[in-house]
Parts: sequence; C-alpha cells; structure tokens
Amino acid sequence: MTTNGNAALVRRRDQSTRATLLELLFDVVFVAALALTSKLLSEELSWSGGAKLLLMLTAVWWTWSVTATTTEFYDPQQRPIQAILMIAMVGSVGMAASLPMVSVAHLMLFVISYVGTHVIRCVILVTALHRQGHRTARERATRFLFWFTVSGVFWVLGALSETPNWGLWTIAIAIDLVAGAARYPTPRLGRVPLPQYGRTTEHLGERYQQFIILALGDIILLPTLQVSRGHLDHLRLTSLLCAFATMLLLWQIYVFRAGELLVAAGSKGSRATRLAPFTHLVMLAGVAATAATFDLVVTRPTGTTPVPWLVLIITGPTLFVVGRVLFTMAVSRVVPWRRIAWQLLPLLVLPWAGGWPPVLVATIVALGLAGHILFPGAARETTPGLRLRQPAD
Repeated sequence: MTTNGNAALVRRRDQSTRATLLELLFDVVFVAALALTSKLLSEELSWSGGAKLLLMLTAVWWTWSVTATTTEFYDPQQRPIQAILMIAMVGSVGMAASLPMVSVAHLMLFVISYVGTHVIRCVILVTALHRQGHRTARERATRFLFWFTVSGVFWVLGALSETPNWGLWTIAIAIDLVAGAARYPTPRLGRVPLPQYGRTTEHLGERYQQFIILALGDIILLPTLQVSRGHLDHLRLTSLLCAFATMLLLWQIYVFRAGELLVAAGSKGSRATRLAPFTHLVMLAGVAATAATFDLVVTRPTGTTPVPWLVLIITGPTLFVVGRVLFTMAVSRVVPWRRIAWQLLPLLVLPWAGGWPPVLVATIVALGLAGHILFPGAARETTPGLRLRQPAD
C-alpha cells in the first residue's frame, strides 16, 4: 500500500526485503533496452561499434544500479520513491528508443533521458529529505546530485554537434563510474561514509539477482525471434538448443552459492556493496555479447566462423564468468581457480576454430561452461568466516 506524504522515507532496517511489483516492472523495462543493445551489436560487429555500444550499455546499467540502490536506502512504498522509479522507466525507454540512431541522430534524446533521470531523482530526494529534516540522507543525495551534474555537462556538450563526441561521452561516463567508486567526494560534504554501504540488506542482493536472471532471458529471446522469421532446419534448431543450454549454464554459474554470497554481501560490510555494480556490469556485458552471438549463429550456423564472430562467441561467456569470479572475490576474497581453469578450455581450440562452423564453436564454449557445473571443485566459494547456511531438516 502506498502511504501519504514523505513519512518514513528512509527504509527501516526491519522492513521487508522483498522487491515491490513496481521494482520488478522497472527491471523489465531495462531488460528490453539490454536486448536492443545485443541486437545492435550483432548488426554492427566491429571494435569501434562494440566500444560505442559498451558505453551505451554502461549508461543504461548505471541508471538501473543507482536507482536500485535508491530503493535499498529509501522505502519503495513511498510516493517520492515510486515517482523516481517511474521517471527511471521513462528514461530507460528514451535511451532504448535512441540507441539505434545514436551515432547519427537522437543524441539529445539519449542525453536528456540519462542525465534527466539522475538529476531529477536527486532533486526529488534532496527536496523530500529536506522537508523531513533528515540531514544524513539529504547530504548523501546531494553528493549524487553534485557529481551527476558535473558529468551531465560533458554528456550535453558531447551531444551538441550532429554526431556524438565519443571522447566527451567517455569522460562523462568515466566521471560517473569513478565518482561512484570513490564514494562521491563532494566539496564541504566529503565522501559517503562507509557505514552507509554496510547497512544494506538482502533486498539489494536480490535486486541484482533478479535483474541478471531476467537479462539472461535475452540469450534465448533474440535467436528465437531470428528463427521465427525464417525456415527451421536441424542446424538452426541445434543452434537454438545450444543458446538455451548456454543460458541455463550461465544461470547455474551465477546462482551457485549465490544465496550465501548475497547474504554475505549484505552483512559483511561495504566492500562488496560498493563493488557489486562494477562486477555485475562485466556480467551484463557478457550477457549482451552472448545474446548477440546466438542472434548471429542461428542466422548462419554452417560454413567457416569469421574472426569477429569467433571473438564474440568466446568473449561473451568469458566476460560473464570473469564478472562472477570478481563478485566472488569481492565478497569472500577467495579466488575460484577452477572456474578460471574451465573457462580456458575454448581458448585451447582458438587456433583452429576459425575453420569450423559457428554452431560447433558455440557448442564447445557451452561444454566449457558445463565443466563449471559438472565439476564445481571445492564445496564452497566463501571463506570460513562466511559460513554457508545449513539446509532445513
């Protein structure tokens, strides 16, 4: 139920950690933008095109991540926070709509959608918290407002010409990422105190988990749409089944011991909370590349595999595993060496894979992922200090 006014805007520690229905709808809107990014990557497969789409993907992800953090610290049942979620959804639609033409048009639409979402969110928070007299929370929102205004200048300047100034946009997104990593150091206010990161609950961990699970669906969505437009022979069906298997394997890799890791992230302090947006960005880039891979493979599963395709087929799942490894290390400081070893399997066939059919290369990559599940190695991915929960009798 939505309450009136701004009462109890800051989330209580004993409050329910379950995501609201509006938060889940918010996730679906952003996953749609991710699917479009993957489709554009498969259509413009080049180093420059990939770098530009990575910048766009980072902007979309950063919008989701900061907004998810907002619903962690503030009550999503309150009207100001619900307004922030709805504004972020509108911003996501604007960014997604401008993505296909962002290199030649719609520049200002993308910038207004991105910068406007962050600035408006911060203004709403600062205003509401000032009325409440909640000084600590208001100072936190003010720090965010300061840095998104600074980066916003570069975003806008980069969109003033007929084509985007990718140098200025790179500076802008770098400011956003570095400011977040440095805890938003602001004149007269300093940085966000570490204890504020340490007060996070299981809600934030579950929000990341929900988004990644939804994003993995793009791996089967894109090739299914591609197959539906043409004939379905046995090789295209094999490619589609390979996409489905890869999606399930990446899901299993992500959720392996994830419950314990997410609980640890919420209870063991600020380090994992601060690094989670960056580790999950790596995983999300892997999802986008993998979805683009199978969008291509189902189109032409036979013949030789072009070098750009080969790089994409291997890079997508590798990025996801690297992000998962970094997440494990951020929480528990344990290096899951067996995960790294299994991911080296596709690299062993790299010198010969260019002459093989794309569906065969994708299958070998999937077999490497299967090794993570069939031979997980040690019984834990956490330090002794982060004990695993015992199953109920």
